[in-house]
Amino acid sequence: MKITICEKEYTLKEKTDNLLEAFIYIKTTQNNSLTFKSGCRSGICGNCAVVVNGVEKLACKTTIKDGAEVKPLKNLKVIKDLVVDNSCQNRLLKKAKAQLEQKSDEIILPDNVSKIDKESNCILCNSCYSSCPVYAVNKDFIGPFAMARAYRYIEDKKETNIKNKIDILQDNGVWSCTLCGNCSMVCPSLIDIKTDIMMLQNKSVQYGYQNPNLASGFDAGIDFGFNP
Repeated sequence: MKITICEKEYTLKEKTDNLLEAFIYIKTTQNNSLTFKSGCRSGICGNCAVVVNGVEKLACKTTIKDGAEVKPLKNLKVIKDLVVDNSCQNRLLKKAKAQLEQKSDEIILPDNVSKIDKESNCILCNSCYSSCPVYAVNKDFIGPFAMARAYRYIEDKKETNIKNKIDILQDNGVWSCTLCGNCSMVCPSLIDIKTDIMMLQNKSVQYGYQNPNLASGFDAGIDFGFNP
């Protein structure tokens, strides 16, 4: 089996179809400078996220076939080979106020927990940012997992400062998203980030905001073909 990593072709003589095991084999037998990240090896830590044949995957959970092409995550600075700088995630999470700010004394029921259970499973692998066409051109965009994490706290009954979080998400946030769905498709935790962002848009409207793209369209006098 042959695979290409960062535009260099390697031959796998040992029988393995797991991508992370292939990385380890290549580093051990062919290229000891090959640089990649791994951690739990069970799809929990998110460290081994890469792009395989154009799609974001966790190496430890990916089965490969002959001719597979592997590249580092997109939209992030490459440090070396398959390792990227993911320090932006702390900045984006902080910008989105994606944490508990003001705790309430409300009793939390199982139904309350179930509403935010999926979003709590985010492993910060950055696959969603790699696949995001908006983040590709706008690094000020708050982006997928930061908004999904913010939504988790907006829906958390323990949080009382909801408006502050909604306010933060207006600039380079919910309305900048194209709702393409790439983030949902590549999320290894199966979080429907696109739907979360749509819910955040609905929440924004409830707090008095509107889509600025539509607002500017109305101001520009778009002709809808209706004559009173």
